[in-house]
Amino acid sequence: MTTLFADVTVFDGESDSLQKGPVLVHDGRIVAVGPGAEDAVDGPVERIDGRGRTLLPGLIDAHFHAYAVSLDMVENERRPLSYVAHVAAQRLGRALSRGFTTVRDVAGGDAGLAAAIREGLFPSPRYLYTGAALSQTGGHGDPRSADLETTLCGGHSTEVVDGVDDLRRAVRERFRTGAHAIKVMTSGGVISPVDPLRIPQYSPDELIAVSDEAARRGSYVAAHAYSPEAIVHSVTHGIHSIEHGNLLDEPTAALMTEHGAFLVPTLATYAAMDRHGLELGMPEASRAKNAEVLDAGQRAVEIALRAGVSVGFGTDLMGSLETEQLSGLRLQAEAVGPHQTLRSATSVNADLIGRPDLGRIAPGAVADLMLIEGDPLTDISALADPEAAREIWQRGVVKPVATAGH
Repeated sequence: MTTLFADVTVFDGESDSLQKGPVLVHDGRIVAVGPGAEDAVDGPVERIDGRGRTLLPGLIDAHFHAYAVSLDMVENERRPLSYVAHVAAQRLGRALSRGFTTVRDVAGGDAGLAAAIREGLFPSPRYLYTGAALSQTGGHGDPRSADLETTLCGGHSTEVVDGVDDLRRAVRERFRTGAHAIKVMTSGGVISPVDPLRIPQYSPDELIAVSDEAARRGSYVAAHAYSPEAIVHSVTHGIHSIEHGNLLDEPTAALMTEHGAFLVPTLATYAAMDRHGLELGMPEASRAKNAEVLDAGQRAVEIALRAGVSVGFGTDLMGSLETEQLSGLRLQAEAVGPHQTLRSATSVNADLIGRPDLGRIAPGAVADLMLIEGDPLTDISALADPEAAREIWQRGVVKPVATAGH
């Protein structure tokens, strides 16, 4: 199948200005871009009239949680997986309708959900998963309060694993079942009940073991980390991707650049929890921790970019807060502008996940595409407004957008 996107201007995933179309697609891949593209047509072609609109790559959310059916960590883990998987399918379908053609799930997912997506059982972004994130006892992924006596230490989204040997076994099991990468918790978190935000988690030997196993598999490790102490602890022991990083400072950003580590900010979730946390039953301690990182997140993105860190884009939205997914683009653009934000959500995230053929409009790239009104390089609301009209293609096939505003 050959498709020509005619009368379009193009954000190619990297350039700081829109480029001239058209764009020619054949068998799910981009063949040619620019004024000469139409000359490359050989045989029958479907012509899409862009009517002067902007064509851009499908977005990539590098911090997604398909299994996060609630803001309550205990509820997330004790719900039957059959129920969680049905909710996950709906969450994934709505993400695709917003224009996210690829997501990286960094605390959840499994071979069954991935197989259902591959078989086309429901609409979904391309789905890369880590399986349950790894947490030390009393770490961010341990949902138990101090007065709760239970052995709830492993579930759909997180698993409590201590010690080098058990961590190696857990990492190997995740790769055996198709994990894209490994997720570890290396600092406290907002919604976990007993761990301070700043203190590093896991020992050096434990992190080295996890990173070693991932590297030998040709993969990498992503770490939940907020504070400079936790980020330094992570990147100096083999971590490739820092998730959140809200309390980042200049010396730590320079260290990240030295080690080639990515930052994946998740600004949408803090703003959403600030607005809705009380009504959704977030405990006072969690709301206080959220307040500490809320304003710092945008500053961290600025600091990282000035230091030369590769900055991606993620959302980290749980439960009903998933409707805020596009607002993360606006929040990140407020800090560093639309161009850097669009790069983060397309080509930078593509490099992070090891798929340079995604997140770009260039010959050879996968034809994950979105057509919108307006110029998102000058007004991010052309893309970030959930009610803005959009058309979406995945591997050159048009996708439904009926729920884009939800």
